[in-house]
Amino acid sequence: MSQKNETTVLVLALLITLGLVGGGVWWLMKRSGVNLGGLVNNKSQPLGQSNVKTFSSVQNVPSGVFNYGGSTTWVSIRKAVDPAIQKVWPQFRLRYVDPDRAAPSSQTGIRMLLDNQLSFAQSSVAIADEAYQQARQRGFTLNEIPVAIDGIAIAVNPSLNVKGLTVNQFNDIYAGKITNWSQVGGPNLKITPYGKKDRDSGAYIKFMPTTTEALRQVAANPGGIYYTSAPLVVSQCHVKPLLVGRNLNELVPPYKTPFVPLEQCPQQRNQVNTEVFLSGQYPLSRRLSVVVKQNGQIDQQAGEAYARLLLSAQGQELITKAGFVSIR
Repeated sequence: MSQKNETTVLVLALLITLGLVGGGVWWLMKRSGVNLGGLVNNKSQPLGQSNVKTFSSVQNVPSGVFNYGGSTTWVSIRKAVDPAIQKVWPQFRLRYVDPDRAAPSSQTGIRMLLDNQLSFAQSSVAIADEAYQQARQRGFTLNEIPVAIDGIAIAVNPSLNVKGLTVNQFNDIYAGKITNWSQVGGPNLKITPYGKKDRDSGAYIKFMPTTTEALRQVAANPGGIYYTSAPLVVSQCHVKPLLVGRNLNELVPPYKTPFVPLEQCPQQRNQVNTEVFLSGQYPLSRRLSVVVKQNGQIDQQAGEAYARLLLSAQGQELITKAGFVSIR
C-alpha cells in the first residue's frame, strides 16, 4: 500500500472514531438531560408535548361535541381562544353550558363535571378535597392542568378616597372585622362588601348573582367593594381598582401606570399589569386550570386536548392578549 493510501485510510479511520465518540457523548448528554445550548432544563412539560407552536400541531384532538363551563374569570379567554381553536379544529366542537338554577363559577363547573354534565371544567380556584373524594367514589379522578396566571383585583367606587389595602385589611373586610372605610384611612363611610355565595360567607355580605351585577352595584354605592379577576376590573369605566400590598409601604397596582382617568374611558382603558403577577410582586395571584376527568374515556381526551391547545405557543399568546399571564 502506498504512503498516500495509508494516509487516506488513517484519516478516514480517525474521522469515523471521532464521529462515534462524539455521537456517544451527545447521546449520553441527551439521556442525562443536559441542554447542549446552555443550562439544564429540568422543567417538566405538561401532558408530554413540549414546544408545540400552533393549534394545528397539537395531537390527539378528538371529534365530537364537548360541553364545558365553570369560572366566569375565563370569559375573556373563551372569547379570545375558542373561536381560534374552532377554525383549526372544526370537528372539536366546544359547547359552553351554564349551570341550572345557579350562577356560573369554578365550584359549579366542578360540580357539573362530577355529575357528568361537562366533559371538562375551567377553574380559577384549587379543587376542594371533597370534590376529589366525590370523584373517587364515582370511579375516576380529577386532574388540574394549569394554563395561565391571574391576579385578583379589588374594585371600589371611583369617589372613594382610599389608595389601597393590605392583604390583611382586605381579608378583615370580608371577615366582618373592618366595617368602616375610616378604619383603613378613608372617609367615615360604612363598607358594603359584595360577594358570591360559593366563595364568601357572612350576614354582612351582599351576595350577587354575577360579577357584572356586583360591579354595577359598586359603581352606584360609594362604600361598595368587590373582588374578582383583574382583567374583569381593570378595564372597567365605572369602578376603581385599588392598589394591594403585603404592607402599606409596598402597595402595588394591578394596572399599568400611569392610571388612565376614568373620564377617558372607553376611548382609553387601563391595562392589566401582568408583569407584577408573574414576578409575584402583586400579592393576590392565582392559577387558572383546566379540570380534567381522568376516566380513560373521550371526556378525558377532550379535556387534555383543550389544555394542550391552551399550552401551545399560539394558545399562550392569545391568553396573554386576553389580559392574563402566560404560564410557559
